[in-house]
This record gives sequence, structure tokens and C-alpha cells, in this order.
Amino acid sequence: MKVWVKVYRSGNTTLVAACDENLLGKKLRFRNTILEIGEFYHGELVEVEEALKLIEEADTANLFGRAIVEACIEKGIVSEEGVLEIEGIPHAQIYSIY
Repeated sequence: MKVWVKVYRSGNTTLVAACDENLLGKKLRFRNTILEIGEFYHGELVEVEEALKLIEEADTANLFGRAIVEACIEKGIVSEEGVLEIEGIPHAQIYSIY
């Protein structure tokens, strides 16, 4: 499976935004807010394994989709308890605290 990955760098900090290939452009309702899986995630289309390497090196990650979130759970990067489902789509955020 492929995922969209966009890497943001600011100083010594790296943020990775990743979503499953089929989710780019989708709009989801969460409570009273519409979340768009859009330009923020639209970088390179890569295999899940490549995305995992980028996520492991990042300080922060924002993830949408079953493939990328489940791969992160399998690698021990994300715990199942930390996953939020929005309209049936898994979502997780990762923060490194120094």
C-alpha cells in the first residue's frame, strides 16, 4: 500500500504528515468541525515502509488511515489506545517530548 507523506522541517524539528493514498482530498466531520485531509499531506507517494522510516526519525507526526496507523502500531510507534477514529478512519498524532 502507498501513502502520501509530506515532511516539514523547522530548525532542528521535523514533522511528518502521512495519510493513506485513497484519503487525500477527503473531508471528515469531527464533532462540529470539518477536517480536510488535503494539502498538508500532499507530498510524495511512497510505500508504507519508507513512510515508517521518516516517521521514526520525526519529532512529530500526524497520521490518517488504516494502512499507516496500523503499520505504526505494529512497529510500536503508536499504541492502539492512542488512536482516534473519525468517521471510521484511524487518526493518530505523535509528539516527542524532550
